[in-house]
Parts: sequence; structure tokens; C-alpha cells
Amino acid sequence: MGLLDRLSGLLGLRKKEVHVLCLGLDNSGKTTIINKLKPSNAQSQDIVPTIGFSIEKFKSSSLSFTVFDMSGQGRYRNLWEHYYKEGQAIIFVIDSSDKLRMVVAKEELDTLLNHPDIKHRRIPILFFANKMDLRDAVTSVKVSQLLCLENIKDKPWHICASDAIKGEGLQEGVDWLQEKTIQ
Repeated sequence: MGLLDRLSGLLGLRKKEVHVLCLGLDNSGKTTIINKLKPSNAQSQDIVPTIGFSIEKFKSSSLSFTVFDMSGQGRYRNLWEHYYKEGQAIIFVIDSSDKLRMVVAKEELDTLLNHPDIKHRRIPILFFANKMDLRDAVTSVKVSQLLCLENIKDKPWHICASDAIKGEGLQEGVDWLQEKTIQ
């Protein structure tokens, strides 16, 4: 059966499933991004804040993503670590217009990167510098500097400027994530 599984995967008959953790502070746009990645007929019209977590699925050309959309509210962030072991990739969403909470986002990212279930794994991390459409938004380069992403040496990472409502920048990120998780 192993040979048939590999053959069907190589021929594109069966999509590889990837478990993705979608993390970031509350109101950064995590749920809106995930909603926009679903097929248009499966998208929700009303996005409400996630309480605890929700599980969503979407597909790319060669992967099937199961995304754990984790609440970013302070009282729920301690739940993130219970999902680290199963995570094969991380999407970390930053509200690029919320300069006041950029420090908190960096603290949460540092906590994530130093967790024993993440620290020694080469898990790919996709950063969305979201809400680029807002007047007060800083560039993805500035977000990268504020979060000190250049210090991440042991994991593949990529940052994309995004506008989740319009869907801008999302496909670039998914393409990168797909490339990194197929390897």
C-alpha cells in the first residue's frame, strides 16, 4: 500500500494533507485570511472573532490544508502550545497598522519560537503583514524589522504584505507555503 500511496501522490491523484496553525494577536485578520483562502462558494459573509479555535480546510493545486485558526485574545493564547506538535506549518498574522501591539506580537512570536515543540523543528513560518490597505500600516519590511525576523536562522520563513479583505498577497503566501511543505 505504501508504494500505491506514493505513486498516487506523485501522479497528483491524492493531495498531501498539511496541518497549519494560524496564529497572531486578536483582530489581526487570521479568520478573514483563512476565509478568503476557501473556495468562494464556501466563504462566510460575516466574520466574527474566534473564541478558542476553529478548524477550516482549503486546497491548493497539490496540497490539502487543515488550518487550526487559533484565537489571539490574551486569555486564549496559552492554548496555542497544545497544537504545536501536530503543526507542520505556521501562518503568523500581524496587523501592520497596530504599532502599539507590535511589541506584544513579537513577544508571542518569541514564546512560540522558543517552545520545545517548535524550537528544534524546521517548521516553515509564513508571516502575513496584514491590513496593508490602512493608512497607518507599516511596510512588510518594517514589520520584519520590528519582529526581528532576520534572527530566525533555523526555520524557513517568508513575509507577505496582505489585505485579507481584498485577498491581496494571500496567494503569494500560500504558494510559498505549498513549496516549503511539499519538500
